[in-house]
Amino acid sequence: MKKILSYTLVIVGLLILLYPKANEWYDNRQQDKLMADWEEASFDVTAEQQAQQQYEELTELFNEESAAVADEPTSTPTTAPSAAPTAPVSQKIIPIATIKIDKIKLKLPVLEGATQKNMKSAAAHLKETTAIGQVGNAAIAGHRMRSKGKLFNRLGELEVGNKIVVDTKEKSYTYTVYKVSIVKPTDVSVLNYNNKDKLLTLITCDPIVNPTHRLIIHAKM
Repeated sequence: MKKILSYTLVIVGLLILLYPKANEWYDNRQQDKLMADWEEASFDVTAEQQAQQQYEELTELFNEESAAVADEPTSTPTTAPSAAPTAPVSQKIIPIATIKIDKIKLKLPVLEGATQKNMKSAAAHLKETTAIGQVGNAAIAGHRMRSKGKLFNRLGELEVGNKIVVDTKEKSYTYTVYKVSIVKPTDVSVLNYNNKDKLLTLITCDPIVNPTHRLIIHAKM
């Protein structure tokens, strides 16, 4: 009986240690699947006019992700975690674009709408902002994960003059970074635009651990 209990405890311990890696593997697998779906599909996106509200909602999304990372087990608790999440049966989600930044070796699918589900494995276009490639300000948000190179983790390495390429099914758009700033979550001025420039704003949290502000990458064509 003691031998069986010992084996059980060992297995439980291994499951707990492997759980964070299993989650990371799942997220990476979802990202790869989105990229594959992007290669096969094409559709149009319509923007709405509620940008400020969704920008403000990003604070909650960033805080939820930060709390989830902080709560990852670092030692062996007494109970086993649930199995790695499985993809729900639902309508297929197709990326609206991909974003590529050679400077930080980044290539991500871009989904429509900044939700926690979308931002687990992709960057997200704030659907209430300007459509990508159009006159105005297209905003794309992403989590700044602790794992180096994951999602927007390395966004802070960008400098003025760096190139950002966003590919839609219709066209490829190249933006040039002209400003890097750190702002308070309440500063919605980062979404400002005029009626002549084609702007791109990348949004993530800052600092990576216990974020209090936002790192903003301003770029334009």
